[in-house]
Amino acid sequence: MKDFIRHILTGEDNETHDVGRVLAVLSVLVGLGLQIFVVVWRNQPFDLTAFGGGTAALFAGIGALLWMKKDTEPKP
Repeated sequence: MKDFIRHILTGEDNETHDVGRVLAVLSVLVGLGLQIFVVVWRNQPFDLTAFGGGTAALFAGIGALLWMKKDTEPKP
């Protein structure tokens, strides 16, 4: 599990920490946490369409971020 997390949060060389990837993971976790909060503690309905649209936009932004910085990744 530790290697899996390291691969997600580092660049191509699996050693250099990548701020963009860390912020992407944090954004996804915060989004899921807020959705759970709204449903469980606020007793509001879960809107799958809005959640899916927001998640898709977030993933598209993360993909664009990683694509734009692909040339600056440290090589293994």
